[in-house]
Amino acid sequence: MKKKCDLTGSYQGRQKFIWYTRLTILLVLFSFLSASAATDSRFTNLASGVDDSSPVAQEQKFNVKGTVKSQSGEAIPGVTITVKGTNTGIISDVNGNYSLSAPSAKSTLVFSFVGLKTQEIAVNNRTSINVVMEEETIGLEEVVAVGYGTVKKRDLTGSVAQVKSERLENEKPQSVQDVLRGNIAGLSVGFSSLAKGGGDFEIRGDNTLKTSSSPLIVLDGVIYQGGLEDINPSDIETIDVLKDASSSAVYGARAANGVIIITTKKGKQGKPMINVTSSVGVATMATLQDVHDPYDFINWRTDVMKSLNYYNAATNQKLYKFDDPTKLPEGVTEAMWRDGSTGELLDIWLPRLGLLPVEVKNYKAGTPTKWGDLVFQNGLRQDHNLSLSGKKDEVTYYWSLGYNSNEGVIVGDNFKTIRSRINLDAKVTDWLNVGINTQFANRDESAIRAAWGQIVSSSPWGSIYKDDGVTIRISPVDDLGRGAKYPLYDKMYQNRRRVYNTLISNLYAKVTLPLGITYQLNFAPRSEWYEYMNHQSALHEEWAKFGGQANREQSRIYSWQLDHLIKWNKTFNKLHTFDVTLLANAEKYQSWQNSMSTQGFSPTDALGYHNMSAGKSTANSISSNDEYSTGDALMARLFYSYNNKYMVTLSIRRDGYSAFGLRNPRGTFPSAALGWVISDEEFFKNDILTYTKLRLSYGENGNREVGRYDALSSMSIGKYPYQTISGTIYESNQLYVNRMANPNLKWEKGRALNVGLDYGLWGGKIDGSIEYYKMNTLDLLVDRKLPDLLGFSSVATNLGELENNGFEFTVNARVLNRENFKWQSSLNIAYNKNKIVHLYGDMVDVKDAQGNVIGQKEGDDTANRWFIGHPISQIWEPKILGVWQKGEEVEAAKYGQYPGDFRLEDVDNSGKINQLDNQFQGQTEPLYRWNLRQEFNIYKNFDLSLSFYSNWGHYGTYNVAKNRDGFPERVNAYVTPYWTPENPTTDYARIYSNEGGAVFNVWRKRSFVRFDNISLAYTVPKSIVQKADISNLKIFATVRNVAYWAPEWKFWDPEQYRNPDDNNNFTNGPSPRTFTVGINLTL
Repeated sequence: MKKKCDLTGSYQGRQKFIWYTRLTILLVLFSFLSASAATDSRFTNLASGVDDSSPVAQEQKFNVKGTVKSQSGEAIPGVTITVKGTNTGIISDVNGNYSLSAPSAKSTLVFSFVGLKTQEIAVNNRTSINVVMEEETIGLEEVVAVGYGTVKKRDLTGSVAQVKSERLENEKPQSVQDVLRGNIAGLSVGFSSLAKGGGDFEIRGDNTLKTSSSPLIVLDGVIYQGGLEDINPSDIETIDVLKDASSSAVYGARAANGVIIITTKKGKQGKPMINVTSSVGVATMATLQDVHDPYDFINWRTDVMKSLNYYNAATNQKLYKFDDPTKLPEGVTEAMWRDGSTGELLDIWLPRLGLLPVEVKNYKAGTPTKWGDLVFQNGLRQDHNLSLSGKKDEVTYYWSLGYNSNEGVIVGDNFKTIRSRINLDAKVTDWLNVGINTQFANRDESAIRAAWGQIVSSSPWGSIYKDDGVTIRISPVDDLGRGAKYPLYDKMYQNRRRVYNTLISNLYAKVTLPLGITYQLNFAPRSEWYEYMNHQSALHEEWAKFGGQANREQSRIYSWQLDHLIKWNKTFNKLHTFDVTLLANAEKYQSWQNSMSTQGFSPTDALGYHNMSAGKSTANSISSNDEYSTGDALMARLFYSYNNKYMVTLSIRRDGYSAFGLRNPRGTFPSAALGWVISDEEFFKNDILTYTKLRLSYGENGNREVGRYDALSSMSIGKYPYQTISGTIYESNQLYVNRMANPNLKWEKGRALNVGLDYGLWGGKIDGSIEYYKMNTLDLLVDRKLPDLLGFSSVATNLGELENNGFEFTVNARVLNRENFKWQSSLNIAYNKNKIVHLYGDMVDVKDAQGNVIGQKEGDDTANRWFIGHPISQIWEPKILGVWQKGEEVEAAKYGQYPGDFRLEDVDNSGKINQLDNQFQGQTEPLYRWNLRQEFNIYKNFDLSLSFYSNWGHYGTYNVAKNRDGFPERVNAYVTPYWTPENPTTDYARIYSNEGGAVFNVWRKRSFVRFDNISLAYTVPKSIVQKADISNLKIFATVRNVAYWAPEWKFWDPEQYRNPDDNNNFTNGPSPRTFTVGINLTL
C-alpha cells in the first residue's frame, strides 16, 4: 500500500520553519532590548556572590571562606571561585582571601585561574577551605579556536599555535602584526617602516604564483575582509594560527594559505572592570645610511671625475686637474693644473668637479645644507585606550574606545585612527542566547610624506632658498636635469584627503535544543566608506602648465555573510566523546566606485577639489566601477575521542564562488586527522617524558583569490578615427573585447600532509612540538601568455604545481621558578623550501654537449624566472667572479670593460655576457627562521621580557656595490666603498663602472638576527593601589627594533630593503626604533 502524501503537514512544517526563522532574526536584531530585559534583580549578583531573590537564596545559606595560594606558598589574587551549577561567584582579593555564601553545605566550589589547573572542591559542611592551585601541565586544558568552534589543546589533531595578548601587554603592540611577529613557528610576518605599521603574513612558505599567499583572517568566528589596521590590538584576547590543511579545511576554498583566528575580549564574571591604558613614545631612526657629507662630497666628486676620465685617452694624462689645487701631486705645478684657465682657483676647480654656480657660491661661503635634517624626524606616537567590561546578571559586556596617532621617521608620515568595539551577549532564557560583536574604525591616511629619496642626489652645497632668502628653490642647484628636487616641494603644493570608515558587525542567536544540540545563526554585515581627494596647485613650477589639477574619488563596499551552525557534543560512559559541526554559509559582496578629475581651473584653483566645476570642461573625466560577487558553502566536521587518548577528526566542505568559470563554480575539500596520546599508554609512562601525543593529518584546501571577472570576457568602449575617400576624417565609437573568457577556470587546490609530535618533559617544565609538513598546490591560477595572432596577450587559466615542505620545532621551558625570580624561555625554529613541480606542460628538447637531442623535459618560464625543480624565488643571473684588476685590461676589453668593473663568468666562452650565462645562485626567501623569547619575573612586581628573531639563508639585491647611482650628473650618493687603483677591492666596483652591456644584479646574503623587543614593567603593590580603589596599576617601558646583526649586509636594514628601485631607494623609508612608556590601570 502506498503511503499517502500529507500536503497539509508539509505546509504546516514550512510555516513553522518560517515562523522560527523570523523569531530568531528578530531576537538577534533586538539583542540590546533583550539584554536590557534580562538585567533585573531576579538574577544572581556576582559581585556579592549572593542572589537574594532566588528561591535557593531563601533557603539556609552556608558561608565559606578561605585563602588561595600557589604551590610555592604565595597568595594568588584574582582567582575566580564559583558555586558549581549556579551563577554565584567571587574573586580572591590581593591576599588570596575569599568569602562567599553557598546555597547549601553540600555545594561544590570551582576554583579557576589562567595557567592553573581548575579545581572542584565539595564543601561538605566546611566553613573554611584553603586551596593550593597547581600549574596546568603544558596548558592541555587551555582552549584554542579551530574554526567554527573551540577545542582543548589535549584534543587537537591538527597543527594550531596560539598567542595570548596578556603575554604581550607590557610590550604595547601597535598592530596585529606586532602581536604575531616572532611568536609562531612557520609564520612569516612582514616588516613596514610606515607610521601605520603593517606587513604581510605568510604561513609555511609561498604556495602560489599569481595570487596572494596571505592567510585567511577570521575575527570572532566570522571571515574578516577589512584592513588589519582597523583591529585594535588592545581588544585582542587570543590569536590562533591554523597551519595544516585539516585544521583549516573547514574554511575550504579560502584556506589554502592557512587561517589566522582573532578572538576579541569579552566581559568576565565579577564586578565591572574599567581599564585604561595610555602610552606615549618616539620613533627614531634605527638605521641611517649616510650620504657624503659636505667636504667628503668634494673628495668623492674628485674620484668621480677621475674614474670617468681614467680610460679616456684624451684626458687620462691630466687627471691631476681634478685634484685640490692646494694639495697637488708631486711634480705637478699650478700652471700645469690651470691648463690655461684663469681666475680664482676655486672658480676653476669646483666646476671641473661638476659643481654648479649655486654650489660654488655656498662652498666659498662655507654654508652647506644638511638635507637629512629636513626629511628625517623623531616621530611622536600616542596610543590611548579605555574599556569597560563585566557580567551583570545574564548579560556579558565589553566596550572599548581607542585613539592612536603615530608619526613616522619621515616628515609628513602620519597615521591616525579612532577605533571602538562593543561585544554583548545576553542569556534571554535557558535555551536562547543573543549577542552582537561590532567594530567601528575611522582611519585617516591623508598625510603626505616628504620625498626623502631626493637627499641621495641633493648636493650638500645646494640651497633651499633663492637669493631673496624667501622663495623656495624647486632644485637646490637650479638644475632639475642634473640635480634633485627640494624634498618638501611637492608636499608644499599638494592637498590630500584620504579617509576610511568601516563598520563590521556580527549579530548572532544561539538556541539550545534537546539531546545536547545547539543551533547558531550568525549574520555579519560589513560596510566601508572611502574618500580620496587630491589637489595639485598651479603655483607649483612644474604643475603650473596644467592650471591646477584635482580629483575626487568615493567608494563604498557592502558585504554580508550568513552562517547557520548546528553543533552536537556528547560523551558516553566517560569514554566516547563525539563533537559534530554542520554549517551552511552564504555571502555577498558589492562595491561602488565613482571618480572624477579635472584641470585648467579658471579663474583660480585656490579651492582645489572643493570646486571641481571651475576646471576646464574639455579636461573633465568621470569614471565608475562596480563589482559584485556571491558565494556559498556547506561543511560538516566530526571529532571523535576514545578515553581522551585516541582521536580522529573528519571534515568536508563544498564551496561555490561566482568568479570561477561556468563549468567549475564549485569545489570540494575533504580532510582527516588522527591523534594518539602515547603517554597515556601504560607501557610508555615515565617520569621524564610525561606527555607525548602523535598527530597525523591530510587535507585539501582551495584558493579563490582571483579577480571577480577574470573568467569572463571584458569589453571596452573606444573611439576610432577613419578617413573617407574624399579626405574627411570621422571619429566612430567602437565596442571591442579586450579579455578572453575561460569557462573552465577553477579553484587552485592545495593538498597537505602534516605529521606532528607534542611533548612534555618533567611534568610540563619543558614542552613543545615537532612538525613535518608537505604541501602541493595544483591547478595554479596563472595568466597564460597567448600567441599574438589570437588578439589577446594572455588568459586566466589553471596550470602547474608547486611543492612546499619543511619542519618546525618549538620548545618552551620554565627554567627557574623561585619565589622572587621566575624565568621562562621559548624557542621556535622553522625551515621551508619550495619548488616548482610543473608549469605549462610544454615539452622542450634536451641536448648533450654536442647539440644532439637526447630526450625531452618540461619547459621553464625564463621570462618570469620560474624553473622546474627550483624555488619560486630562485635567482638566475650571471655570476660575479670579482672585479677586473690592473694588469687584466686586455681580457676585460673583450667584454667592453676596464679594471674596476665587475667581472662576470662567461659560461659558454662566447666573448659576451647574455642569458646563456645565467646561473642559479640561491633564493630571495629565507630558508630558516627562528624566534627566541625570554621572560623574567623579579621580586614578584617586576616583569622583563626580551625577544629576538632571525631570517637566514637568503639573498637580496645589493646594487649599491656597482657604484652607479644613476648618471654622472647626479651630485651625491650613499657612502659606499669603491674600487680605485690604490684600493683594488674585489667586492665593490669603481665609481660609475661599466657593465659591458650585461644585465645583472649584485647579490649579497641578507641573513640577519634582530633584537626585536625589550620590555620592563612594574606592578605597583596592591596594598598601595587599593587605598585609591584601584585594582591594578602597572607602569611599563618598551623598546622595539632594538638592534640587528647582519654579517654580510651593510646597506640599510636587511629586512626592510626588499624592493629597491634602480637608484637603490625603497618606498617605505628607513626602519624606526620606537621607545614607549605607559601605564595600565584597572579600576
